[in-house]
Amino acid sequence: MAEFTHFNRSGEAVMVDVSSKKDTVREAAAEGRITVSEECFQKIQNKEMGKGDVLGVARIAGIMGAKKTSELIPLCHILNLTKVEIEFQMEEISSSVKAVCTVRTVGKTGVEMEALTGVNIALLTIYDMCKAIDKAMEIGEIHLCRKSGGKSGDFIRQK
Repeated sequence: MAEFTHFNRSGEAVMVDVSSKKDTVREAAAEGRITVSEECFQKIQNKEMGKGDVLGVARIAGIMGAKKTSELIPLCHILNLTKVEIEFQMEEISSSVKAVCTVRTVGKTGVEMEALTGVNIALLTIYDMCKAIDKAMEIGEIHLCRKSGGKSGDFIRQK
């Protein structure tokens, strides 16, 4: 098992020093889902929600969230992101929306936290925009799907 690197010899939290690492292309994708009522699902799909285009706003919010990750997670490095993309899949059978956030950079540390933050913020925005119609929405199944680049190599989540 990998060693925890966010602590010094005294057990105090530190930001990991990545200055000696080489810059590599790094990419990560994370996904999650929000399950809503049938009425809410139809309003999202037909762009009939009173607050506007739910998925359009959630996409921008997710991108902004990924960019702000280092401000939200105390020991994350500030990264120069070169790509943030949020995709949505409407899943009528389950009345749910799946969000996938893909993030890329060229740098010394990975973008897993940015992908996870982006997907969470996108889903929370959907909740915020729809809560007047459906307060029982459920957010879940949030996980890292894949990552590439860096010393630890590639990771693909097994379903």
